[in-house]
Parts: sequence; C-alpha cells; structure tokens
Amino acid sequence: MSDLPHVAQPGEMIASQRTALIVVDVQVDFASPEGLIGRYGTDMSPAQAAIDRIEALIIAARKAGATVGFMRVMTRPETDSNALKTWMARRGTPGSEGICRIGSGGEDYYRVAPEPGDIEVSKLAYSSFHGTDFEEQLRARGIDTLVMTGLTTDCCVDSTTRDAFHRDFHTFVVSDACASFDEALHVHTLTALNEHTSLLVTTDAVVAAWSA
Repeated sequence: MSDLPHVAQPGEMIASQRTALIVVDVQVDFASPEGLIGRYGTDMSPAQAAIDRIEALIIAARKAGATVGFMRVMTRPETDSNALKTWMARRGTPGSEGICRIGSGGEDYYRVAPEPGDIEVSKLAYSSFHGTDFEEQLRARGIDTLVMTGLTTDCCVDSTTRDAFHRDFHTFVVSDACASFDEALHVHTLTALNEHTSLLVTTDAVVAAWSA
C-alpha cells in the first residue's frame, strides 16, 4: 500500500471536536478465528492486524476528545432482505447459517467495545446509514468529519464511507486500520475511495494529529 497516496499530516482536517472515529463491524463473525468466517478456514490475520491499530486509534481518540462510533451488524432470519437472499441463491452461495445472528455470539464485539458516551449503531445492511439514526447522532454532536476503520474494506467500510460522502461528511479512510479477506480487494477499494470520495491516512498520522 506504500504506493497509495496518503495524507501525511491531516492535522486540523481531523480536529477532534468535530471528528468521529468510526469502527465498522469488528465482531466475532467477521474477525475471530472462532467466528462464522473463521470457521471456514479463512485467514483472519489481516483483520487481526487492523484491529491492533484500531485499538491504538480508539485510545488516541478518547484522549483527544474525539467521538468514537461503533457499527455492528445484528440480524435475524426474518430481517434478511429478499434482495440479499435472491442474490446469494443466484450466485450459488445461499446463506444458510446467516452472519451476526442475534443470540449466536457471532454478533458480539471482538477485542473492542463501546464505552458510555460513544455512538452505537445496529444495522442490517452494509451501510451504517441505511435504516439507522447514525446521521442524526453525528449531526447532534456537531460532527462533520469521519475517520473510517474496520471490516471489511470492500464491503461495509466502503458502503458506509460512500454514504457518508453523499450526506456531505468529510471522510478519511485509515488504510492500515481496515482489512479485507482479499488483499487485492482491499487495495482496489482504497484506490477507488481515494479517487472518488475520501482521503487516505495511516494510523500513525491520525494518532500524531490527535496527540498534537
């Protein structure tokens, strides 16, 4: 990722009083070797490395007084959309188990957790804005800038970031604090976001900006 263009010193662009660190879907089913994806033998090391950096970013955000927001998929069989079920059936991968089912343990936070005063959003779809009060919570706090992290880069991080841009938020994606299960998808998604909606930053640059 060294050849991707990064903002070396985001500084006041991510001033803590109007910025939220957004942690997308760091949950058992998406991140733990014991979760649904991990049980299929998927290499979870990219997710683990991203979470290491997310933990550091959460500490820095709290010290700087930036808002921290936790997004979480929470599903039941009856909440699966027809479009989702039809798409999966047509591509030959019906989701018989379902991901992040309420009560399964797969929906639980993994290695990170909200504290009182943080934003929490439960969602059914990829975007954290779809069918939620996420935008209202951000506006109520005077936030106009989002620093995006989480899982996965190509799906829920991407969808949430694009929707944020469409709602007139400034978006920064922390390239080494998000991950995909395919490195090519990770890099291609970061490239597309940088091209169309967002600026790319590293964990070190964000921590430095919030420590200044």
